[in-house]
This record gives sequence, structure tokens and C-alpha cells, in this order.
Amino acid sequence: MVLRREPTARQVRLGTELRRLREAAGLTAIEAAALLGANRAQMSHIESGLAGVSEERLRRLASHYACADKEFIEALAEMATDRTRGWWEEYRGLLPTSFLDLSELEHHARFQHHVAILYVPGLLQTEDYARAVFSDRLPELTHDEMELRIQHRKARQRITIPYTAVIHEAALRIRVSDRTASKAQLARLLELSEADHITLRAIPFDLNGFARASSTMTYVGGPLPKLDTVVRDTPHGSIFVDAEAQLRSYRTRFHMVEAVSLAPDQTRDFIQRLAKEL
Repeated sequence: MVLRREPTARQVRLGTELRRLREAAGLTAIEAAALLGANRAQMSHIESGLAGVSEERLRRLASHYACADKEFIEALAEMATDRTRGWWEEYRGLLPTSFLDLSELEHHARFQHHVAILYVPGLLQTEDYARAVFSDRLPELTHDEMELRIQHRKARQRITIPYTAVIHEAALRIRVSDRTASKAQLARLLELSEADHITLRAIPFDLNGFARASSTMTYVGGPLPKLDTVVRDTPHGSIFVDAEAQLRSYRTRFHMVEAVSLAPDQTRDFIQRLAKEL
């Protein structure tokens, strides 16, 4: 069994889901390993994402775990057999691994929901805006490191799936750079809001229910709800959250925020008013 030196978040997620199935079935790692003619260490490597698992072995495990969710098993089988080497691989060794994991997650996503409080979401940022954000959050970046992050972010912006962003007025008003960059960013948002697959909703300062939008989050839809992922952003990369109870909580939070936000047409009017004030 060849071990991966650095498994991707998608490979780790597959292992995590297999471990959850095993635990739900009440089996130990040793008992599960015996079902495959393996040992405990090999099972540990599979469940940590350090080793792959064939589709045949995955289905055998699911059968022994008495998993009757055929749709879920098919989704796991697709993850196990996926050999995609996407555009983000050219950045491996150049950017933190979490940047690549985020790109891979977005590549396989069915939809994205975003709540933004202080910054315009990365997938909607102009280059000048993104450069200012990176400069503020990571002032120690060299010129080359900055350019790599900008190139990577621009590559991620080829959005083709349904994308909904709820953006607080604070994020729309804060000038991360200067007046010119802010006007260009608002113009970019208005342009993107015309796309059929992109929905923008704003939360004005005077709108009730702001406490529900007290933190930024990105909710990424998987092939089925239990394989969704919540992404929490940090200056050095992203943290993925995938526990089922947490997913339900974040899903509820997003719908509550969405419910108190302005409708898309009202949001466009709102952004246009802000642009005129600059």
C-alpha cells in the first residue's frame, strides 16, 4: 500500500466518511480491516486519507457496514475513483495546500452560498481589491508570493455553478484600497449580478436581523447534503467543516441570513446608490 505524503482535503474527506460509517456500524478498525484482509494500520491509513481505496473495497465495506443509502455510496465511489488533476496542481509547492484544496472543492461543487461581512467575497473581487486585501492581511508577502495568490484567485473566479452571496453593507462600504478601487469593485458586482447563475443580496446597516449574519462563511454544496462543506477563511488558507450537525447549523444560519437580506433587484439598486456616493 503506497502512502500519500500529503493527501488532499477531498481524499481526507473520503476517509472520514468511511470512518463515520464504520463507527455507526459499531465496528472497530481491527474488525473492519479483517473484512478486507488488511491490518489495523492499513485501515487507519485509508480512514485518514493517506491511502486510497478501490471502488470494489469501498462497496464491500459499505455492505458490511449495512449502509443502505445507495446515493451516498455512489458519491463515495466517485470520490474514490476520481483522478482529476485540475488547474490548481500547477500551484502545488508554491501556495499553501489549503489554497489548492479550496480550488478542488469548488471544482466538484454543485453550488456555493456565501455570507460576507467585512470583505467582498474572493470569487467576486477585482484584481485591485484582491491585491489590497492580501496586502492588508499578509503584509509580509513578497512580490512573487502576492502575484501567485492573485493569479490563483483569478483562476478560481470562473464561476459556472449557482452562486449566492449575501454581502453586508460594511463590506460594500469599507475602502480596502482607495475610492477608484472601491468604485470599480461595486461596478464589478453590478456586472456579475446580471449573470443568470449568480445571485447577490445585500444587508443594509438598518435592516433587522443582523445578528444572524455575525460572521463570514462559505457553504459549498456536495453531490448530496451530507457531503456539503463549510469553509472558514483565514489569512493563510481555509478551514473545512464537515460534521453533519455543524452542516445543519450553518445551513440554517444561511437561510436565516438570506431571509432578512434585500432581494436581488433591491440589491442592485442599493449598490448603485453606494457607487454614486463615492
